[in-house]
Amino acid sequence: MAVVEIYTDGSARSNPGRGGYGVILKYGEKEKEISQGFKNTTNNRMELMAVIVGLESLTREGLEVVVYSDSKYVVDSVEKKWVFGWVKKGFKDKKNPDLWKRFLQIYPKHKVKFKWIKGHNDHPYNERCDVLATEAADGGGLHVDHGYEQGKKDGLF
Repeated sequence: MAVVEIYTDGSARSNPGRGGYGVILKYGEKEKEISQGFKNTTNNRMELMAVIVGLESLTREGLEVVVYSDSKYVVDSVEKKWVFGWVKKGFKDKKNPDLWKRFLQIYPKHKVKFKWIKGHNDHPYNERCDVLATEAADGGGLHVDHGYEQGKKDGLF
């Protein structure tokens, strides 16, 4: 069985501000692009959201997946196992607990490895994800990031 590659990027026009994410799912020769924009969010939320949406888009469980991201926040949080320590502490004083909890629902359903790639370094899939994310942020029909809005009320942002 081939490995599923998921390329991701997130964007916020100001931080916080309008934002979006872009995802490319690649399985053999097949590719699928996904993007969405939000009225008010942060760059880190969009980076994490891209990974979540990519994983949630897989239609079968137990797949070998490599996620490529230019976000040290996301890659290090998983690869260095920080997020699992945050779970034990109930995400106390951590930003984006809603998204991390959502991530942790889908993550164990696959064999996932993360690879950090340098952003804006002429990597074709990373560059395309950046375009998808920024176009989504600049587009119409922006969604409300309810987790961000709740985090503002809770004093996390």
